[in-house]
Amino acid sequence: MDHRFLTQTALFRGYEEKELPGLLQKLNSRVKTFEKGQVIFHAGETVSEFGLILEGSVQIEALDLFGRRSILGIVQKGGVFGESYACIPDQQLLVDAVAGEDASVLFLSVPSLLSAGAAGGRNAILLQNLLSITARKNLGLSMRIFHSSPKKIRDRLYSYFSEQAAVHGSTHFSIPLDRQQLADYLGTERTALSRELGRMKREGLIDFRKREFRIYPERGEAARFQDPQD
Repeated sequence: MDHRFLTQTALFRGYEEKELPGLLQKLNSRVKTFEKGQVIFHAGETVSEFGLILEGSVQIEALDLFGRRSILGIVQKGGVFGESYACIPDQQLLVDAVAGEDASVLFLSVPSLLSAGAAGGRNAILLQNLLSITARKNLGLSMRIFHSSPKKIRDRLYSYFSEQAAVHGSTHFSIPLDRQQLADYLGTERTALSRELGRMKREGLIDFRKREFRIYPERGEAARFQDPQD
């Protein structure tokens, strides 16, 4: 296992490489690989461990009774998933965790983590890091609600692109979602999303190639007074 990589993740920030073998043993860690599309955690089950992605990515998905899927988030390499449910022993998962591509996952036991953290010392760093990660994720879920709230697809895109521009510090950026994932994330149909993206491109408000986008806020300021049909 690449201990140097682990020290660069948010979960193990503050630790040195030499500390990790002993710490991982205390946490009853294990590594498992998954193929793209394979379900890692199933909705309805309970878990006592959470995952840290060593390779690949994981999608957090919700499926309603009519078979409609919504992507609640995508966790990239170095990120964690399932930690909130693992901290509540009897809480059934309301979502699926699915490998977005071939993935390798490091699983960590929450009961073991809590025991290690209670011992104090440098073990407490892990609990502090996990709390910070959970808080950031809650903010991320709030942003998704914010992006998907507007009635018009164009306004949802403006909201999402504005956040991405702020995150990247530039109006030229790449997003982590493909078209279907973006449609699911914003709560709309892929065809309607693609149609609106095409309109915005023709109007000179944005330019894009696959996942790479460039937005033109100065043009959008004037265009926002228009009322395009969704």
